[in-house]
Amino acid sequence: MVLTAALPAPAPDALTLADGGFLADQLAPSLVSGVIYGLILALASIGVSLIYGTTRLNNFAHGDLVTFGGFVAVVAMGSAALPAWAAVLLAFIVGGLFGWVQDALLWRPLRRRRVGVIPLMIVSIGLSLVLRYLYAFLFGPDRIVLPVSSDAWLVVGGVRLRMWDVLGSLIAVALLVATALLLTRSRIGKATRAVADNPALAAASGIDVNRIIRVVWTGGTALAAVAGVLLAFYQTQQWDTGASVLLLIFASVVLGGLGTAYGALVGALIIGIAVNVSSLFLPGSLKFVTALVIMIIVLLVRPQGILGRPERIG
Repeated sequence: MVLTAALPAPAPDALTLADGGFLADQLAPSLVSGVIYGLILALASIGVSLIYGTTRLNNFAHGDLVTFGGFVAVVAMGSAALPAWAAVLLAFIVGGLFGWVQDALLWRPLRRRRVGVIPLMIVSIGLSLVLRYLYAFLFGPDRIVLPVSSDAWLVVGGVRLRMWDVLGSLIAVALLVATALLLTRSRIGKATRAVADNPALAAASGIDVNRIIRVVWTGGTALAAVAGVLLAFYQTQQWDTGASVLLLIFASVVLGGLGTAYGALVGALIIGIAVNVSSLFLPGSLKFVTALVIMIIVLLVRPQGILGRPERIG
C-alpha cells in the first residue's frame, strides 16, 4: 500500500499558505508524499544494505521486521495507551533487542557452521513466513488504524500534511543523519565499513567481525522497526504490511548500490517519488511497476547501482 497525499480538509488551526494552481494541486502533493514515503523506505532499506554488506545475506525476513515495529506501536498505543512518540521510541528499543536476539540465536550459530549464502537466504524466507503468520495469529487479518490525528496540520498550496507526516519525516531524517555520522565518524562505523570491504582482512587487523555483525543486526532491525511505526501512521497496519513493501525495499537497495547505506537512501527516495508520481498517470495496481522499470533501466546502464561498486554487482 502506498502513502498518498489525499487527506481530510485542513483543521481550523492548520497552518495554511497560499494555494497554487493545477500543477501544485496534483504534482506537488505527489512529490511531497513520494519524499516522505522514500524516507520511510530508506530507514528500512539501510538495514538490508548493511546486513548484505557485512554478511552477503539478502534477508527476505526484513519486511516482517518492519511489520514488527508496527505491531509494537499497536500494542503500545492500544493496550498501554502510550503517546505516538513513546511508541516510536519503544519500537526502536524493542526492535534493536529483537535484532540482537535473532543474531544470537539464529544467524551467528549458522555462521559458525559456515552455512552458505543460498541456505541462509532460504532460512530467511522461512523466518519471514513464520513471523508473518504469527502476526496474523496474534493480531488477526484485519487492518488496524492507529490513533493518530488525520487532520491536516500544515497546508502549502495543494499539499496537506498531517502532524505525523512532518514529525515522521523529521524523525527519519534525524535517524538517517545519525546513521551516516556513525558510519563515517565513529570507530565502530569505520570497523563496519572495514568488515563490509574485506571481512578476512578486518579480522586479521584485530576487528571482532562477529561483534560488528551483531551491531549491524541490532541497528538495522531497530531502524526497520521505526520505519514500521511510521508506515503504520501513514496507512493502516496489517499482518503483511512489511511484506507488501519488501520488493520496494530490495529495489531501493539494488538501485542505490548493494552494500552502501548512502545508496539505499538515494534509491529509496527515487523509488518513493516514482511510486507516488506514477499514480497521476497509471492505475494503482501499476504503481510498483514504474519503480521496478526505473531500477531495470538504471541497472542496464550501471549494473552496480548508482553509488555501488563493480565488485558488488548482485
